Amino acid sequence: MNTAAGNGKKVGVALGGGYARGLAHIGVLEVLEREGVPIDIIAGTSIGALIGALYALQKDAGKLREEAMLLDFMGTTALVDLAFPKSGLMPGKRITNLLRRFIGNVNFKELNIPLSCVATDIISGDEVVLDSGSVLEAVRASFSIPIIFTVVKSGGRYLVDGGLVNPVPVSVARNMGADFIIAVDVTPDKKDRANYLTTRAEAGKEPTLFQVIAQSIYISTYLTAKASTEGADIAIHPHVAHIGPSEFNRVRECILEGELSAVDQVAHLKRHLASAGIRLLK
Repeated sequence: MNTAAGNGKKVGVALGGGYARGLAHIGVLEVLEREGVPIDIIAGTSIGALIGALYALQKDAGKLREEAMLLDFMGTTALVDLAFPKSGLMPGKRITNLLRRFIGNVNFKELNIPLSCVATDIISGDEVVLDSGSVLEAVRASFSIPIIFTVVKSGGRYLVDGGLVNPVPVSVARNMGADFIIAVDVTPDKKDRANYLTTRAEAGKEPTLFQVIAQSIYISTYLTAKASTEGADIAIHPHVAHIGPSEFNRVRECILEGELSAVDQVAHLKRHLASAGIRLLK
């Protein structure tokens, strides 16, 4: 497991939700890994939980990029199994099978980096932090987009996407013991979201159901996400507003935007790490 150069201070990464746009997390992790930034703790919401789980398991961003390219090949249809069950349009069998293909059946205690996944109790509205038991089940719950996917029952609770309550889980990383937190927020601001949908409308394309739901969540959680990132020591904001939340076939673009945004912050990040007394791994 990574340690912050033996000085006892731990570096945490908070990976936010954002559906396909969250694939930019991979590019950020590649840069952090390349620059020798220690990653001792990971907290993830929604797609951030998925990317976080894969990195916590493998500690290899390059391999994570290779696996993500499968989504580029398969496209969004790999996630879709349309039905009309009680609590969502899609039962989620395909996405569960896809997650199993990537994650396997590992337990949290088998991960190489401590991980927490954030979900929402759809009954009470409470934040639920998942950090034990099946990693696959935790990621599936954190990724369960309301209305699109059916809810996940866990521990007597009915869970959906953690982005409803904690879109960028800086607070969770802090509670896990992180002394220095790097937040990655892929939530587009109001202007960029409007520009994306306006461009679609000008092209004669009506927003899809997925886009309407995603936009509804963005509108309701934008201020929360912004406030969360302000609690981080460093916040990275990949420029991914031009990529639709359901466009999982644009993996390369998402990863590149994450990489570029992280590179822009490298010098700033290293200064802050040095000020905090945290040495790089190389």
